[in-house]
Amino acid sequence: MGETARGDVDEARRVAALRELDVLDTPPEERFDRVTRLAQQLFGVQMAFVSLVDADRLFLKSHQGTVARETPRDGMFCAVAIEQPATLVVPDAALDPRFAVAPFVTGDPHIRFYAGRPLATAGGQRVGTLCLMDRRPRKFSAEDEALLTDLAAWVEKELSADAELGRAAEVQRGLLPTGAPDVPGWDLAGACLPAHGVGGDFYDWQATPGRLLLTLADVMDRGLGAAIIAATVRSVLRGVGRHEDVAAAVALAERVLEPDLDRAGAFVTAFHAELDPATGVLRYTDAGHGLAVLRAADGTLRRLPAQGPPLGVVVGVPRAAAEVALAPGDTLAVVSDGLLERGDRALDPEDVLAGPLGAATSAADAVARVLAAAGTATDRPDDVTVVVLRRENG
Repeated sequence: MGETARGDVDEARRVAALRELDVLDTPPEERFDRVTRLAQQLFGVQMAFVSLVDADRLFLKSHQGTVARETPRDGMFCAVAIEQPATLVVPDAALDPRFAVAPFVTGDPHIRFYAGRPLATAGGQRVGTLCLMDRRPRKFSAEDEALLTDLAAWVEKELSADAELGRAAEVQRGLLPTGAPDVPGWDLAGACLPAHGVGGDFYDWQATPGRLLLTLADVMDRGLGAAIIAATVRSVLRGVGRHEDVAAAVALAERVLEPDLDRAGAFVTAFHAELDPATGVLRYTDAGHGLAVLRAADGTLRRLPAQGPPLGVVVGVPRAAAEVALAPGDTLAVVSDGLLERGDRALDPEDVLAGPLGAATSAADAVARVLAAAGTATDRPDDVTVVVLRRENG
C-alpha cells in the first residue's frame, strides 16, 4: 500500500474513532469548560479550546475567548497538531512558514501564539487538541508544556468516560428483553429509561411451559457501577429463577451476590414473580421494592406491599412469597422509584399510575403513558422502568 493510501486509511480510522465518541455537535458541558477556563487562567492567554478535528472542520467542544463553535479545518493549527504525539508550540505564527500567510494570522483574529496538546482515545487515535492561543507572541517553557499535558490528560479521561458509558449503555440495552413472549390471554410490555445513559434499573421476563417469570429490580446507585451490578443481578435471577420458587430464588440470589454488594456498598430492591397463565395466580416476592400496583377491571387500585428488606441489607433474612389472582381485565404495573421523584418530594405510585392505567388500551399503551408521566430526561433525576401485565377479557 502506498503512503497516500495508507494515510487515507489512517485518517478514516481517526475520524471514525472521533465519531464513535459521539461528542460532535453536542452542547457545552461544564466538565470540559472547567478545564479550558483553568487553562486560560493558568497560562494567561486570550483563548483556550477543546478542539475536535473532524474530516473537514474543527468542532470546539469547549471554547474560552470566542463565540465560535466550529471553523474550517484546512490550514488550522489543530489540524497540524494532531499529526504528531507531542505538543505543537508556535511561539510566533507570523514567523512560522506553515502559518505566516494564513488568514487567521494576517487578519482577524490575528493569532500569533499557539500551543496544542493532542487528545488521544484509548485506542491511540488523535482526535483533537487542548489548545491555547493568543494575539501576541509568547514563550512556552518545559514546565508550561508539562502543565498543558496534565490538563489534556484530564480531558482525555472525560472523553474516555463517554466512550465507556456508550459501550456500557449498548451492552445494557442488549440485556433487556427485545419483545414480550406470546402468552395466550395475556398482554405484556416493559421499558427502561436510564437517566444518564446507563443505570441501575432493569426488567426481565421468561416464558416456560405453564408459567411466566417477571422481574423488575433497582440498584440503589447510578451510572456505570450500578449498571454492572444490575447485569449481575439479572444473570443470577435468570439462572436460579427457572428452578426455584420465587422466594427461594431471591434468597439464593442474595447469597450469591453478597460479596459484590458488600464491596460496592450497594443494595437492590426487587420484585420477582411467577404467573400461572391458566389460573391467573401470580406468586411474588418483593424485596424492599413496594412499587407494584394492581388495577382491577372495575378501576379500583391496590398496592402490593413489600415483604422484606432490599437485597444486601440483611443477608440471610428469610424471604416470603405472596399470591394474588388477576381476573380478566385486571392490570399489574410495577415501576421503579425514578417515576415518583419530583424535586424534593416523592409521589404516591397509585396516584401516578391511576390515569395511565385507566386510559390505556393495551400493555404497550400503558407503558407509553407511564413514561410520558415521567417527563423528559432533564426532568428525571433517576432511571425510570416499568412493566405492565394485563389479563385480557374473554
